[in-house]
Amino acid sequence: MDDEYINPATLSQLCGVSVPGLAQLRYRGLGPRFYKPTPKTVLYKMSEALEWIESSAQIRTGTRSRAY
Repeated sequence: MDDEYINPATLSQLCGVSVPGLAQLRYRGLGPRFYKPTPKTVLYKMSEALEWIESSAQIRTGTRSRAY
């Protein structure tokens, strides 16, 4: 099965992370796996991007530091 490739601008719209933010994630080795068919071209597989987004699912916002 062929998987659709998307560019950083499309992923940015999909996940709400800015294009420079995605570049920072790539630099730090975080975020979804990416592909560089040329030195200036960055692509993501849609299925891998969706898996990355799904992996960030939360059931609450965090732990409380004090009791109420």
